[in-house]
Amino acid sequence: MIKKVLVANRGEIAIRVMRSCREMGITSVAVFSDSDRSAMHVRYANEAYHIGPSPSSESYLKADKIIEVAKLAGADAIHPGYGFLSENASFSERCKKEGIIFIGPDAFAITSMGDKITSRKRMINAGVPVVPGTTESITDENEAIKKIMEIGLPVMIKASAGGGGKGMRLVKKENDILSSIRAAKSEASASFSDDAVYIEKYIQSPHHIEFQILADKYGNTIHLFERECSVQRRHQKVIEETPSPLMNAEIREEMGKTAVAAAKAVNYHGAGTIEFIVDDNLNYYFLEMNTRLQVEHPITERVVGVDLVKEQIKIAQGEKLTLKQEELKQLGHAIECRIYAEDPENNFMPSPGTITHITEPLGLGVRHDGYVYEGYEIPIYYDPMISKLIVWAPNRTEAINRMKRALYAYKITGIKTSIPFLARVMENEDFINGNYNTHFIEKNHEFLMTRQPCGDKCQDIALIAAYIHYFNKLNNISSNSEKASENTNAWKEFGRKKSVLRF
Repeated sequence: MIKKVLVANRGEIAIRVMRSCREMGITSVAVFSDSDRSAMHVRYANEAYHIGPSPSSESYLKADKIIEVAKLAGADAIHPGYGFLSENASFSERCKKEGIIFIGPDAFAITSMGDKITSRKRMINAGVPVVPGTTESITDENEAIKKIMEIGLPVMIKASAGGGGKGMRLVKKENDILSSIRAAKSEASASFSDDAVYIEKYIQSPHHIEFQILADKYGNTIHLFERECSVQRRHQKVIEETPSPLMNAEIREEMGKTAVAAAKAVNYHGAGTIEFIVDDNLNYYFLEMNTRLQVEHPITERVVGVDLVKEQIKIAQGEKLTLKQEELKQLGHAIECRIYAEDPENNFMPSPGTITHITEPLGLGVRHDGYVYEGYEIPIYYDPMISKLIVWAPNRTEAINRMKRALYAYKITGIKTSIPFLARVMENEDFINGNYNTHFIEKNHEFLMTRQPCGDKCQDIALIAAYIHYFNKLNNISSNSEKASENTNAWKEFGRKKSVLRF
């Protein structure tokens, strides 16, 4: 039985894994870089070890150092979270050789599904529908042009080792084919040290639907239904929900069986996700498999009532699945909003800085997976996502209204965040009606980027919240005349804001 787990990750996912460990009576071990020395996951863990400088290439991606710390701490297992080493086949294999349990699939499954060209071939052989395209990497540009004209424009040029929207180019015109291939290969090489790219037919009105699967080491595989992930910017998800407003019971059952077949094709064990592209006519095609926990896993947990991290740990230590497909049900509706430290009005550019005030949303049906706190400086070295806001309600309409309320209550100052943008999504008619696909942000750009109806007053309200927090600190310092003077000036500014807003 696993008694001690090293979490080879940071931020909210590290804390989320540690919470399940704590409930299971398992000791958690954190690792941290220079800039994460005071991070929340370091404070939450039972033990914490420094692993290197701030850049992830010198810390969280250093497999040797993480293995070394796991041995030093006496950890039985390593949970990789998502990102970093979570889909690194050689790391999974290295853990096995060192006698450390890797809480995830084996190297064969990671390799088979991590390379998009290889996975396409395996899915075709398993009878899983795939998007029309090539099953070999592009080596000859003239041959690539010929293939593209056979498939028909538009097409996607995609990195075989890709993910997160890297190494992808949409080609709509014949004149753009060569430049798009070269750009995709260059980006793929820079991002993944592998310039292999392939061609896929572009689905004109794509919906991004994924199925959560669990599989043990004894051949038992189940799915935990779908997640709708079509609200995306730069091919990266922003909002997810389950059940999908696109689906019906018949197609849900069919796609669920297909997802299970896809996992079984590589003898998969652990938690994973089969991703599909679905058109407006509910024709669906295999897109890729993520051989790890997904960012959006909490909405599945809330609707199905299963702790996916606990299931990962049980599978890793050799237990059989006790969940039965016929017993699983979707109860109610859940939505997740990813909260990023970024500026939506400036093409979603990252907005690092120090958080001066934070008020987290509370109340019935609200879950907040975060890791930042007042005074925390968001590093420039990592993904700008700072938290996930999850709501549940008996139906979709109530879930949307609950998310509106939670976003209204969520206050962060000191940095720009995606909260105002997410609030606009919840007010959008297409989203409310469930009538959207991956072009949603582009189609509704003007509406989504318009300032909220309260205009500048929304900014003032957030400032006042920060002032109040600031005053509380300054009021504790009465002997320092300079601080007292600063406090007086701050109160005057507060009075001005109060007068303007008629509070």
